[in-house]
Amino acid sequence: MSKCCTTHRGLIRRELRSAKPSVGFSLIELMIAMLLGLIVIGGVVSVFLANQQSYRTNQALGEVQDGSRTAFEMMAQDIRNAGLIGCDSGGDIANVLANKGTAWWANWNNAMKGYGSAQADPAAPSGTGAGQRATGDSLELIGATNSGLSVLSDNHTTTLFTLNETSPDLLSGDVMIVCDPGNAAVFQSSSYSSTAKTVGYDAPAGTPGNSSKILGATGTPYTFGANALIAKLTAVDWYIGNTPGVAGGLSLYRVRLVNNAGSIATTADEMVRNVTDMSIKYLQSGNASFGAASTITNWGAVTAVQVQLTLQSTNQNAGTDAKPITRIFTATTTARNRVN
Repeated sequence: MSKCCTTHRGLIRRELRSAKPSVGFSLIELMIAMLLGLIVIGGVVSVFLANQQSYRTNQALGEVQDGSRTAFEMMAQDIRNAGLIGCDSGGDIANVLANKGTAWWANWNNAMKGYGSAQADPAAPSGTGAGQRATGDSLELIGATNSGLSVLSDNHTTTLFTLNETSPDLLSGDVMIVCDPGNAAVFQSSSYSSTAKTVGYDAPAGTPGNSSKILGATGTPYTFGANALIAKLTAVDWYIGNTPGVAGGLSLYRVRLVNNAGSIATTADEMVRNVTDMSIKYLQSGNASFGAASTITNWGAVTAVQVQLTLQSTNQNAGTDAKPITRIFTATTTARNRVN
């Protein structure tokens, strides 16, 4: 054997001895890598869930805040207009509605009247049905709408008011109030003509009708002067009622008058959902503080109303305790026609 071949075989043996076999990950290394991966994934999931919960909470807070703002704005408008006739008529109001002694909305003496949670409200019957009063205080308000209509002339012979302008909101059979500095009257219109710009006040006129066509507080005819104000009567009642289609749900409702072809009735509109309670206090002139409805001795002397609403989020898991977000809001409104 040649020396060259011997040397070559030796080199091959040395190379084979020096070559290291391929080495993979051990079981321990794989377990450590999996653990680290799980920690990273857990952190990502934790951040995602925290952000998701934060989103639900912020969304729920925005929902209850928007609901409270909507409720207070609408209620405040009705409270400010309670007892409003548009004129300083010295308190002389001729109410000739035939049902002024039986219907809550026809009794001008109840321009503002509250009911405690344990008191029956004639405008909002209690019960378990949708829209029926379920809990909390309620508030009844009557006044004139801010229509901006005025009288051109008043004719006793034809029992017609001729207006300076026309309005698409007026219908025959509307309950209306007219006033000037000397007198005011509540009646149901017997007719309305947008072409002639006339409103009739004959008797009877639809349902409930008028007990008289003499619109004078003393029972004698009174002629309303030029530019006397005339408007539709608004009568509302605010209360907490059962939400339709939602078991145990509660909403803020508003009762209002509707004119069904001359027949006056009331209907309840759901205004804000998830209002679970309403507490109302009143400031009577001469008193030092607000009091509940049961403490008021003269509703005509109430000058301000303090309303406290409890609202709940629709999402039942919006809170950090996996419960709905609940907030209590309070707002105070002055009856602007009862203060100097």
